[in-house]
Amino acid sequence: MPNLRITVRSAVPITHLRSRIHFPFEHLQSEGDIGMVMSSALDVCAEDSRLAYQAFHTDWETRVADEAALLKTLHADYVFSNVGYLALAGAQRARIGNAALCSLNWYDIYRHYCGDDAVTAQIKSCYMNADAFLRATPGMAMSSLPNLLPVAPIADLGENRRDELNRKLKFSQAQKLILVSMGGIDTRLPIERWPRLDGVKYLVQQSWRAKHPDAIVLESVGMSFSDLLSSSDVLLCKPGYGSFVEATYSGVPVSYVNRADWPESPALVAWLEQYGVSKEVSRADAHSGELVHDFASLYTQARPQLAAPTGAAQVATWLAGKLGNI
Repeated sequence: MPNLRITVRSAVPITHLRSRIHFPFEHLQSEGDIGMVMSSALDVCAEDSRLAYQAFHTDWETRVADEAALLKTLHADYVFSNVGYLALAGAQRARIGNAALCSLNWYDIYRHYCGDDAVTAQIKSCYMNADAFLRATPGMAMSSLPNLLPVAPIADLGENRRDELNRKLKFSQAQKLILVSMGGIDTRLPIERWPRLDGVKYLVQQSWRAKHPDAIVLESVGMSFSDLLSSSDVLLCKPGYGSFVEATYSGVPVSYVNRADWPESPALVAWLEQYGVSKEVSRADAHSGELVHDFASLYTQARPQLAAPTGAAQVATWLAGKLGNI
């Protein structure tokens, strides 16, 4: 589609957007989704979240009208959301085609923590009135959405550059590399408490300022996160769509600290247990360092060979059909 023009509205830094969106686009800064107010990557502040949503939905009709006016100014032909609902509401007000894509939605998440109220109803309406909610696999059931359209897994896979990494870090072939990534919210594990294991190193983000003698700053390696993931022996993370799916399709075992109260977690964990190699660790073991003794069992397990994920192509074909009718 040579005439396709993409405008990305996001609070995410443009450098990260460009690392994931491999096509020219215009960038507009956005306040982003509320999501849920978190005190860490694992802990939801339910009451703070409820208050934030109530403030966001104050004078909701004006907010939607302003969104519709912006979309008209942009001459948008279609709105594709992952998975903010205000953009959908604005598109619906402006009579512009619109759809959502995600493994979760904020209606079900908000309702789980904050119950049914006027905010819940407004969020649900935004999703229900979209052309479709394309639910990535694995994902929440979303049984209340009549326009649900499940799609295959989506993963932007990196390249296994382990030989290059071994040369750069002066590793032997027997060296084991654990990539530690707790998600978008900067949650620091007390890695200094972790015992040393012979032949094991940890890739951690620079902001941790880790003092562990076996910690390596991942930003210093000079590789994309996707390539580092594909080149690692184990990913240590919390349940998250990108982490679980991209590790599994890269053949990388996953050690994860569960978020038992997060409504998306059961679907993600069930999928990981079916298709990948994994082990749940407790938060206490992650803090004490006891989890490091579980890594050895992950190295030796057979890693399933999966066909390439087809969800992105499936969604692109669906969108192309919608744009072709405009």
